[in-house]
Amino acid sequence: MSADNTSILKNKVFDKSKWMQLPRDVVIGHDVLDEIPRLCNDVGLGRSVLLVTGSNTRKIAGDKVELLLKNSYKTSFFIADEINLETIKRCEDKGKEYDFLIGVGGGRVIDLAKITAYNLDKKFISVPTAASHDGIASSRASVPTSKGHGSLEAEPPIGIVADTVIIAKSPHRLLASGCADIISNYTAILDWELAHRIKGEPLSEYAIAMSRMTAEILVKHADCIKPHDERTAWIVTKALVSSGVAMSIAGSSRPASGGEHKFGHALTSLSPGSVYHGEACGIGAIMTMYLHGGDWRSIRESLRHIGAPTNPQELNIPDEIVVKALLMAKDIRPERFTILDMGLTEKSAEELVKMLYKE
Repeated sequence: MSADNTSILKNKVFDKSKWMQLPRDVVIGHDVLDEIPRLCNDVGLGRSVLLVTGSNTRKIAGDKVELLLKNSYKTSFFIADEINLETIKRCEDKGKEYDFLIGVGGGRVIDLAKITAYNLDKKFISVPTAASHDGIASSRASVPTSKGHGSLEAEPPIGIVADTVIIAKSPHRLLASGCADIISNYTAILDWELAHRIKGEPLSEYAIAMSRMTAEILVKHADCIKPHDERTAWIVTKALVSSGVAMSIAGSSRPASGGEHKFGHALTSLSPGSVYHGEACGIGAIMTMYLHGGDWRSIRESLRHIGAPTNPQELNIPDEIVVKALLMAKDIRPERFTILDMGLTEKSAEELVKMLYKE
């Protein structure tokens, strides 16, 4: 009997699959808020919409969105100035009555809208009023809990309408925070590659390349980042959208969240109201890049040009709190391995903070 006719080994079939959800329509530019009706019609989600916004962002853009939609859609507001588990539940209860959601506001509002949409299995449209958060386009959301911040899987926006007139009018500190958040992608991908080498964690070269590209865009244009400037709003918003898409491609926040983000969540919890998320991540990126042996001075210089803080003193936060945040970082999302999970001591953390002041 010929061995040619004997099947010993099963033919291996390529069975790798992945589900990626990316924004379908993205509109960025001057006075594009007026495009909301056309975008809603294009994505065809239904005839009723819940507008999720905040008290201030309703005045900035929410009321205009309702005015643009009310003749063709049943509309209602859900106003939230903070995000927590109770707020999410109330938003879900109201959202059940509507076909889709529109989040109009900053990071907390957008995160609330995307979590609610995910839990209700509905779609949502992202309308950012500030370029402070790469969550405007991602499939992840950050929620404070009794155990600290958690990064949750959420509904990515099916559409994004980012009006650069509105974004340019927002406080420059918010935009600078968004820039710092993007620049910290440099260290996030280094941590991801480290976890791949040490822990065997799978990674996506495409998501890494896209994340690195967005950080490079902002470093390259750091000198051009100006307060209340539409061209600046355009550059930063495009970078934030690209970073969010990189996370959707990866299926996690890994391309934009490493040790610097774990440190950032620790610092914001230890100093509530004193530091924005992106600002904390920017300072964290300086320190984690130093630990990686990379060009930490270049990151610091870019943040300075943009107007983001580079040390605790600029935020009026004691150095001791930053040391504590560095040591706490390992306990935040412990399943996410980063350079800060490799045995950082209190003395080493103190030296890291001192390094921030060195020229």
